[in-house]
Amino acid sequence: MLGRTASSLFWMSRYHERAQNVSRLLEVACRGAIISHSGQEDGTHWTFALACSDCETGFKQKYEELNARNVAAHMIFSKENTSSIRSSLELARNNARAVRTGITAELWEAINTTWIEFTDVSPQSVTLEKLPDFLSWVNQRAHLFRGALLNTILRDDGYFFSQMGNFVERSDNTARILDTYYWTLLPDSDIIDDGSLEHYQWSAMLRALSGRRSYRFAYPNARLKAFNIAEFLILRTEMPRSLAHCYDWIADTAEDLAQFYGSREPSLDMAAEMARDLAEKQMHEIYQQGLHDFLSDFISKNNLFAHQLGEDYNFA
Repeated sequence: MLGRTASSLFWMSRYHERAQNVSRLLEVACRGAIISHSGQEDGTHWTFALACSDCETGFKQKYEELNARNVAAHMIFSKENTSSIRSSLELARNNARAVRTGITAELWEAINTTWIEFTDVSPQSVTLEKLPDFLSWVNQRAHLFRGALLNTILRDDGYFFSQMGNFVERSDNTARILDTYYWTLLPDSDIIDDGSLEHYQWSAMLRALSGRRSYRFAYPNARLKAFNIAEFLILRTEMPRSLAHCYDWIADTAEDLAQFYGSREPSLDMAAEMARDLAEKQMHEIYQQGLHDFLSDFISKNNLFAHQLGEDYNFA
């Protein structure tokens, strides 16, 4: 496969995953704005969304007031913000169009229709009251994209690069959300009143990663606890957005790619090593290392893996 084709498939999936991740963060922020949280300071929910998506600096440079309209404009519709939903959907479509003959009609239709319908939406029409429905639509379109990819694409190298892009972006998002408020997940934070800011942030993390209900299944007899939440989002492979689950997928896909080409590149060994490290880790070891240090190191290694994958297959 040509390097530019591999690149387009990798980034097509990565940008679509990013659009959904930003949408989830905004859903949590919107929920926080609508539902009053005892003891929560004004703007905390919007700050959470901006910080976790790495959009805070760009927002402050452009806007003076922190409110729903400005945050939505920056994180949904901004052309200048490369992490906005608009930018992500447009870049995903551009990459899909570059390999139009290499993807199925169903997958192209899912991507192209999403972009066309998005461009028909007026930013002024998305008020705080209408924002949840709009974000729900973005999530539904992301699920349609993922379903079309999983159910119609041939299991060849194109599929493998698409999978890599999806889970590199997903693991990056999970690690950044955890690292943004890592201090709330430290062991001495376990005893927290239900109405506290820390308790709200724990719930926000789980909701942003679609893990609020599944956490209850994983820990049926436990309240929200910092140790459990950190373990759930880092080491529990049954959680679809945990770091361990993402690198299980990446490592398995790396093995498939090695077999497909009959050769093993350095990036594939990096994936196997990261998956093995997460499988062998215990949560108390991560706390001993330092949660922030662990997450920062993971984000760096994840970026290095993505870069090395590009180097190995000529799309860096």
